[in-house]
Amino acid sequence: MTPQDPETPGSTPPQTPPQTLQQASLQTPPQTAQQAPQKGARPSKAAHPSPETRSRNRSRGRLHDVVVVGAGPAGSSCAYWLAAAGWDVAVVEKKQFPRDKTCGDGLTPRAVRQLADMGLEDALAGSHRYTGLRSCGWGAVLEMPWPEHPVFPPYGYTITRHDLDGLVAQRAESAGAVVLQHTEAVAPLLAPGVASASAPPRTADETPPSGARRLEVHGTEASGAEASDGEANDTEANDTEAGGAVSLPECAGLLVRDLRTGRTREVRGRYVVIADGSNSRIGRALGASRRRGYPLGMALRGYYRSPRHDDPYIESHLDIRDSRGEVVPGYGWIFPLGDGRVNVGVGLLSTEQRWKGVNTSRLMEAFVAGAPKSWGLSEATSCGPPTGGKLPMSLAVQPRTGANVVVIGDASGAINPFNGEGIAYGYETGRLAAASLSEALAGDGPAALTRYDERLDAAFASYYRVGRAFVRLISNPAAMHWCVAVGMRSETFMKELLRIMANLMRPESPGAAELGYDVLVRLSTLLPEPPSFS
Repeated sequence: MTPQDPETPGSTPPQTPPQTLQQASLQTPPQTAQQAPQKGARPSKAAHPSPETRSRNRSRGRLHDVVVVGAGPAGSSCAYWLAAAGWDVAVVEKKQFPRDKTCGDGLTPRAVRQLADMGLEDALAGSHRYTGLRSCGWGAVLEMPWPEHPVFPPYGYTITRHDLDGLVAQRAESAGAVVLQHTEAVAPLLAPGVASASAPPRTADETPPSGARRLEVHGTEASGAEASDGEANDTEANDTEAGGAVSLPECAGLLVRDLRTGRTREVRGRYVVIADGSNSRIGRALGASRRRGYPLGMALRGYYRSPRHDDPYIESHLDIRDSRGEVVPGYGWIFPLGDGRVNVGVGLLSTEQRWKGVNTSRLMEAFVAGAPKSWGLSEATSCGPPTGGKLPMSLAVQPRTGANVVVIGDASGAINPFNGEGIAYGYETGRLAAASLSEALAGDGPAALTRYDERLDAAFASYYRVGRAFVRLISNPAAMHWCVAVGMRSETFMKELLRIMANLMRPESPGAAELGYDVLVRLSTLLPEPPSFS
């Protein structure tokens, strides 16, 4: 089930992608919960406050239906769908838009579809539109247009997160969400009994529950510069060795700090959504942890001026090598941005002891030095030092739900292990969470949040299981060489593989990719999974 795009005059609701989002209406709040302006009321003659001040004033002292931590792809998507249905949503965002974010900056057809459903594709008109993937390896080059699909478009866009994330957050705000920028989530607030199944409908003058306690957050998120010089290592402070929490505790909201004034206050909600990215300080504080047997990506990217900035293909290189000249499990990329620059990066999959100690900065240097000369990549064309970070994949983070808490996007490890794509899955997990939250708020109570996990499993469990098997396979150097060197010699094979790796299969019109994927799903169930939380 998923929320449906609200109908607008002269338009029809878009078809929901069947692979990820099951058909369902987003539940709306009762009529009494909506505030109507008093008849005859006049605007104040006082000077108009800034948008940021208005957002803070709207949030102060209220018990929101939902509080979202983070206004990235997942958080803003969830906030948009809930606010568009009429629910009271507050989003806490540490940065001020526009702000930079380390990313490959590529929107695949899946991501474009989600943005279109939110009414934002027209806003991408000034961005670079590309038509497919150019794959390079072992001396071979294949250009593969995005495959035709009944739901997803045959094109993508490249746009920096500096420009993209603010668009989606603003869309959520225009739908009615309160977006608190320059506001840091310091710690979650725990309060027994909040958002219980028997909670009465919210009223306009309802006061927040008392007795909440703060849960301390330890550690700070790594900066881009720190991450960029790191070595591949799949150990995190909150990775779980064994067992793991079964459910996240109830959360009454957040202790937040206004980064302009330094003042702290509480932002309370019936339900809380954790969407604070791959480091997820708030998620870790509540007990969410990464399964260390699951894939973890290490990525590094930088911008370069290039004469090929408007190339119609994004480009991936499948044979990046370490300091010993050995191929490593990962890839290099060059994504044209259409504004005179290209996004250049390397991604490494850290799955075994063998890859610990590989320095991503040196991988990046070697990749730039060996890139095709036509791109014009050099120290002279670099726009600045690269930045990077770690990417938990394959829904590696658990638990993802509690009595009134859900974890989404990168914070849940939703990144695709096949290709490192995270934006689309941020939008999709945010939308799936919005469906369950709307049901909970409409009367089903916290029990509805278990449907979020069920929807995630229905959408991605089999796909990500195959992805984990794929990562283990390419972690073997001989297998990696055979897969890429042999596969690159067959354009037909690679086009079908692209459909699988980009998750653009057509269950209702099965072809070679779909039939092959079904075989892989069956085989993956016979292979041992990494030990739970080990």
